[in-house]
Amino acid sequence: MALTETSPISSFEAEHIPMASISPRSSSQATLVLYPDAPLRDDATPPFTGPTPRVGQIARRIHGWTWQAFPIGMGTGAVYVTLSSVKWHRPALTHVETVFYFLNIALFILNTTTLLTQAILYPRQARRLITDPSKNIFVPLVVLSFATIIIGTVNYAQNHVSSGFIYALFWVYTAASVLVCFPMLMIWFNEPHDLKTFTPAWAFLVFPMMLVGVVAFNVLRVLSPSDPRAVGVLLVGYFFQGLGFFVTLFYICIYMLRIMITGFMDGHQANGAFVACGPPGFTALALIQLGARARDILPLHDLVSPIAGEVFYAASVLGGMLLFGLAVFLFVFGLLPYWFKLHKDLHEILGCWALTFPNVGWIATLRVLGDVLDIPAFYGLHLMMAIVMCLTWLVLFGLTALAFWRGKIFLAPGEAVLRDKMGDRAV
Repeated sequence: MALTETSPISSFEAEHIPMASISPRSSSQATLVLYPDAPLRDDATPPFTGPTPRVGQIARRIHGWTWQAFPIGMGTGAVYVTLSSVKWHRPALTHVETVFYFLNIALFILNTTTLLTQAILYPRQARRLITDPSKNIFVPLVVLSFATIIIGTVNYAQNHVSSGFIYALFWVYTAASVLVCFPMLMIWFNEPHDLKTFTPAWAFLVFPMMLVGVVAFNVLRVLSPSDPRAVGVLLVGYFFQGLGFFVTLFYICIYMLRIMITGFMDGHQANGAFVACGPPGFTALALIQLGARARDILPLHDLVSPIAGEVFYAASVLGGMLLFGLAVFLFVFGLLPYWFKLHKDLHEILGCWALTFPNVGWIATLRVLGDVLDIPAFYGLHLMMAIVMCLTWLVLFGLTALAFWRGKIFLAPGEAVLRDKMGDRAV
């Protein structure tokens, strides 16, 4: 069966192409029509007929914007999170990190305001992005982007905001992760999915809850161990880190089963292999850092036992080392076949941002283990990976800007904009 691609498709949206999109021409040929970020047809929307009015570029951009824009900001956050823990830190490096921090905030505001504008002007398209199981796996990325902003606020703005404000941000993030993840999980699991099309990116539905532990240990940096609020942050961090990791571990198991059946993922899905590094990497980092803070917090509040803090810390370091090994394996396992499996097309550039933020966890763990185990070589490895992260960001940001300029991403067909606009007026 020959497939004719009449227009490019974004990397993430190609994961689930309804079989209805394939219409046979003959017994031996079919045409697969692909549109970048195009909305699904809504049977309640009447087809647009008559002379075709001109659709402005801004309208097409707003209509074509998707939740897949948030990985750009997350990748930007990955840069300053990685650089902030470099062993040989210089004041000039802090200035560079601050630039990335404000750029991340700007991208977050751009994405949220554009999607909000889309919801107002084109509610049908906004509803599709939330209710369609092939698209709503990216909705939780808005919460993940918020997590990188909180971490950046702790690193670069704690002298300008109170500890109470950062403490409040922690609970806002925790509540947002629950309120976003569970509805998306209910929508997504309401329909069956093909194991042969599985990608670790489906675990995005749980990622925000898994990152609560990472946000927690950063917030604890601005709270005194004797502060009663520190106990709540510590225990909630452990709770959600365990919840998020074990659920995402199930996804990793399914990922291994999938590649046993189909072989390594290719095309845009090759990027998804790096998403699998995230859960063990971030959990290793969170466990060790939370354990370090438990050494001070638990004894001061006379919780569990006099030696509870040391027990928590030792167990966290052991568990962190085990998960660090798993994260490195999954990284290498995805890296070796990557270049040969990847499709080098600009319209799939958004998927390539998976090279950045999922790897932050195990890279940051390198530095932490260097301190804990007194292994100076880990400092050098961490610095090397931080440089690689910066170079990767430069390449991806440039290619993403080029794809945007050429209309490969975030640009809806004019007919799709008109169809939704006329349908909304009809209703």
